[in-house]
Amino acid sequence: MEFDFKKLGFTLLGLLIVLNWGLLMSAIMRKINARVAKRYGIPWYQPWVDLVKNYAIRSQITHGIMFYLGPVFRFSGGVGLFLFMPMLITAGGQWTNYSFQGDLVLILYFQFFGMLGMALGAGEGGHPYSAIGISRGLSQFTAIEVPMTLAVISLAIQYQTLSIADIVKAQQGGIMNWTMWTNPVATIAAMLSLLGALAHAPFNLVRAPNEIPIGPPTEYHSTFLGVLQTNAAVLHVVEAALFMNLFFGGASNWFEFIVKTFLIYFWSVFVGTVFPRYRIEHSVSWFLKVPLVLGIIAIIIFM
Repeated sequence: MEFDFKKLGFTLLGLLIVLNWGLLMSAIMRKINARVAKRYGIPWYQPWVDLVKNYAIRSQITHGIMFYLGPVFRFSGGVGLFLFMPMLITAGGQWTNYSFQGDLVLILYFQFFGMLGMALGAGEGGHPYSAIGISRGLSQFTAIEVPMTLAVISLAIQYQTLSIADIVKAQQGGIMNWTMWTNPVATIAAMLSLLGALAHAPFNLVRAPNEIPIGPPTEYHSTFLGVLQTNAAVLHVVEAALFMNLFFGGASNWFEFIVKTFLIYFWSVFVGTVFPRYRIEHSVSWFLKVPLVLGIIAIIIFM
């Protein structure tokens, strides 16, 4: 089989676009939060400055191989989501990346892959509170995944496919064909789960400002912190793109892609600005109540 260099080129170009859009979007959201708090906020180009600065620094501290593989695993999870998910559904198929018939199952695996890698890395860091942070982070993320997975299963039953591209194609023909109208219960369950998946307030206690002295921004530094920042920029856009494809009709051009992913991402920022931060036990119980019940109802409706 001949290797498709054209598809590889479009995939790499798409990754570059997603990375820069993610950096710009993070700057915009930090600016919005600052203005809400009556502060000026950072300049729009600050994420690029931070990225270049961190990649230019070299560390002299050693904690073990697995500690430094944590950011690599985390970044692999974000890039894996990008590689196997279609960005745009166009006639030529240039921006579908390496998506395939069962890519929706693989996407769910990749969502958890990066989190597990960070847990393994933190476990080798030697910090006395690492185990506590790992248990709290994995507990909350598992609670988030349950209603989200139920919503995805509901879509698989509804559209009789596990292909993201086929789900997007089934939503064409007008806004009333979008999943948000044909399966509103699953959409609500998934959008509530998205609040935790993006790790913004009120579900960001694991990496909240009051825990920064013992969190990844301190434990991981220099190039390793740069890898985490790169992953965050890619991951937030790709997760928003996943929800765009599953519930909001996908996108056929980059302008539509940018508008939809911005609005989806802004949903979590808006909630985080309005509501106070939850404790871990409160957030876990919250995801296992209303979102979980909605996910179960969504499956029952289409059985």
